[in-house]
Amino acid sequence: QFTTRVVSCRAAELRPEGGGEPVRGFQVVLEDTILFPEGGGQPDDRGLIGDVPVLRVTRRGPEAVHFVPAALEPGAEVLLSLDWERRFDHMQQHSGQHLISAIAEQMFGFKTTSWELGRQRSVIELDTPLVTAEQVEALEKSVNEKIRDRVPVTVRELAADDPEIETVRSRGLPEDHVGPVRVVDIKGIDSNLCCGTHVSNLSDLQVIKLLGVEKGKKNKTNLVFLAGNRVLKSIEQSHSTEKALTSLLKNGPGEHVEAVKRLQSSVKLLQKNNLNLLRDIAVLIARDFKSKPAPKQLFVLHRKEGDSEFMNIIANEIGTEETLLFLTVGDEKEAGLFLLAGPVQAVENLGPRVAELLGGKGAGKRGRFQGKAAKMSRRGEVQALLQEFISQQNPEA
Repeated sequence: QFTTRVVSCRAAELRPEGGGEPVRGFQVVLEDTILFPEGGGQPDDRGLIGDVPVLRVTRRGPEAVHFVPAALEPGAEVLLSLDWERRFDHMQQHSGQHLISAIAEQMFGFKTTSWELGRQRSVIELDTPLVTAEQVEALEKSVNEKIRDRVPVTVRELAADDPEIETVRSRGLPEDHVGPVRVVDIKGIDSNLCCGTHVSNLSDLQVIKLLGVEKGKKNKTNLVFLAGNRVLKSIEQSHSTEKALTSLLKNGPGEHVEAVKRLQSSVKLLQKNNLNLLRDIAVLIARDFKSKPAPKQLFVLHRKEGDSEFMNIIANEIGTEETLLFLTVGDEKEAGLFLLAGPVQAVENLGPRVAELLGGKGAGKRGRFQGKAAKMSRRGEVQALLQEFISQQNPEA
């Protein structure tokens, strides 16, 4: 917590990180702050100004701008409270990144070109097209040894023209930077220009787990990692999943993979048999319709189980030169598929109207119009439309 004063407060809008409508609120500048504004690959802090939640903190030149949903009076003294759990997580990930980047460069010459502190995992972009599994294993072993050595982490400030800056690892300063330069030192391992928040000793990182590598941008490799409490949370989540699978599969964790492979094989065989049965049913339905002596101007069918192939087999078997077919598959209360087939002119005329009634989209050619339907419950309205069309074409029917 930290006591400070409100310098300014003005109306503004905030666009949510996940998209959506902007949120109305206020941008507040304080005399000083303990909330970190996003930057340097690290997300911003969260917290409270009094009892007003801070939804975002950004940097505007030398100022930290706090976005809040309620106005604050300029000149008022306020108590600033930090969301410590979020801050400490970011400290662990950021210091972990510094350590991994430094050791990766020392051991293999891999330079870090950028990094991202994600919500679930963090990613370091290395300036190399390839990192082997053996290198990942050696790197993980080395960084965890440094954690066990309880190496101190300190922060110092240098003047912008201090020649020592040239000896410090850096990816460059922002164009609008003013004032002294901040350096984060991991004793005997790394010195790095950095604006972010860090632990004071590597032992606070607890442990680092390198999850592996992914192909990055041209000639680069992304190294994925977890640090500190995120490792514990990941183990907890994996253990819960393992327990659930053990219960479902009725065997031990060491047999889960083989059990799932057997299930996949069984499902594929069942799907193949089901498709064959659906094809046979489609042929029988069509032949039954054709065998009836009644007029064959309209055929309507709905079946919960089926697919586009099922409907097209029926249309092929019945023939569409004289008969208008309206076929649907899927759950009647949800979305599904439809097919309108018949004389070319009739389908061209009716297809878009059928799709509109069903709240769906479709396309057609050569006497067939098919697509997805969002309102299967309106099939009755479509049938009435088709019957009316046939009556107009043939008043004696």
